[in-house]
Parts: sequence; C-alpha cells; structure tokens
Amino acid sequence: MTYFQALIIAIIEGLTEFLPVSSTGHMILADSMMKIENPEFAKTFEIVIQLGAILAVLLLYIKRFFVGINIYIKLLIAFLPTGIIGLLAYKTIKHYLFNPFTVSISLIIGGVVLILLDKWSQQKKSEYKEVEDISYTGALKIGLIQCVSMIPGVSRAAATIFGGIFSGFNKAQAAEFSFLLAIPTMFAASGYDILKEKDNIHSEDIKLLLFGGLVAFIVAIFAVKAFVAFLNKYGFKHFGYYRIVLGVLFLIYALATGLQLTA
Repeated sequence: MTYFQALIIAIIEGLTEFLPVSSTGHMILADSMMKIENPEFAKTFEIVIQLGAILAVLLLYIKRFFVGINIYIKLLIAFLPTGIIGLLAYKTIKHYLFNPFTVSISLIIGGVVLILLDKWSQQKKSEYKEVEDISYTGALKIGLIQCVSMIPGVSRAAATIFGGIFSGFNKAQAAEFSFLLAIPTMFAASGYDILKEKDNIHSEDIKLLLFGGLVAFIVAIFAVKAFVAFLNKYGFKHFGYYRIVLGVLFLIYALATGLQLTA
C-alpha cells in the first residue's frame, strides 16, 4: 500500500464511518478499484484507522460522558451482542465476506431499508428526553441489530440508527446514540485486529496506520457535523438512493471490466 492509496482510504473512512452508507464497504470497493497489493494488510488498515474516527467522536461528544454513569451502562449493554458475536465470527467474516459482491448487494438492500425508514420516522416522536434515558431493553435491541452490520456493506451506523428508532428514539437521538456506541464497538474491533495481526505488522506498516488514523480523525470531525445538519434537514432517503446507485454501478463496473467480485 502506498501513502497515496492510504490517503484515499483514510479520507473515505473519515467521510463515511458515521454515515449510514458503510465505510467498510466503500473501502473494500476502493481497494478493488486501486488494486492494492497485500490485501490482508489492507483489511487490517481499514479496521485500525477507525480509531482515528473514534477519537473525532470522543472529542465532539466528550461532555456526554460526564453526565453520569447511566450512559456507560446503556452503551455496554448495546455493545455486548456485537462484542460476543464478533469475537466468535471474526475470522469467518473477514475471510469470506470482505469482498465487492457482498458489499454491493448489502448496499442495495440497505438502501431500500433506509428509504422505508425515512418514511416511517418522519413524524415519529421520541419516547425519551435524552439518549441516556433509553431502557435497558431498548439498548439491548440496538446492540442485537448492530450485529447485522458485521456484514460489509450493511453499515454499522445504518444498523444502529435503525435500531435506535425501532427502540423509541427520534432520528436525531438515534444518530447520537450511534455515534456514542461506535466508541466501544470500534475500539474493540480495532484493538482485536491489532492483537491478531501484530506479528504481520512491520515498521513501515505502523507509519501507514498512524498516517491513515490521523487523516481519518481530521475528516471525521467535519463529516459528523455535516451529517447531523443534513439529517435534520433531509432525513435518510438520500443516503438510501446513494447506496442503491453505488451498489448497482459497481456491479455493472465489475462485470464490464472482469473485476473479481469475491475473495
């Protein structure tokens, strides 16, 4: 992987991590188009640089973590299903599902779901005054639905926002809880991948990871603010249209160029 390729992937990560469009899916598609050498390191790079995006959310929402212990308990409950299933299914998911075909199909299906979600949530009022007021059962529901996002292309943000609205949040609260839940989820995913791949990561690789993390951090700060403003004004449907168009276009591109769709 070159530094230019790392720059492109990190920008994609920062822009898309907290949008309901699947950052992992976008990076896998970019990998395929740029024909990055050492695809195993590319997968690790894509997971580890999420730490940069996490730090951006931690910086933007730091005050939320000083309102009491309640938010920590709810986030832990929501994180547990993904933590347990991710630990058990890590190798299988990374080996068999990190490919352009899975991503394209997931983008299309997820796009349809977002369009339907937009119509459903337009007039929906929240059952809770603040995000930390969500019930323990509601937090668990969000965590269970987040497990689906382990399939590349589904989008962790899309899954948790859907789960949040399903559990009683309005769209703004669902997005905020999604941002906060990203912190333990992505820390765990990135940390686990570093531990698994530490023997295969060399000094030059570390430089690329630090570079990518920094770029993702800077881009994510602006992306999160822009997403909240866009969501409040336009809702989810445009993200759904985008997902469907991207998924279909990439399938056509792959078929026309003979690009390998599966691992």
